Amino acid sequence: MINSDFVKKRVVIYARVSTEHEAQMSALENQVDWYKPILAARPEWTLVGQYIDEGITGTSAEKRPQFMKMIRDAKQKTFDMIITREVSRFARNTVDTLQYTRELKSRGVEVFFINDNIKTQLIIAHCLKKKQTSFQG
Repeated sequence: MINSDFVKKRVVIYARVSTEHEAQMSALENQVDWYKPILAARPEWTLVGQYIDEGITGTSAEKRPQFMKMIRDAKQKTFDMIITREVSRFARNTVDTLQYTRELKSRGVEVFFINDNIKTQLIIAHCLKKKQTSFQG
């Protein structure tokens, strides 16, 4: 059986900074540059796009135009995997993270949170556990 990590994948990057301050915009450039060696080390990944929200908070997915465009494009099957630096860049709240990773998974699109070393299946389990804990506490 072939390990799915070595199958050719069309990959997109999602990056976000929450303010338009110069330091944050510089951080955005650094975020995008940060992916270059990761992509170079994975020849089976082909970068087919970037979705970047600038100066937008991560608390509501609907208020992030590039995030929502990425979700629409995923429905059109224009890529196989989203890579993002960490969960907090993807979404700030558990409900959005769970909702969108589940929706993407149902469309055959995987999400990989690189710094957290978590892919779709693990993040769904993590969010469900976190959500369950919040109801108990």
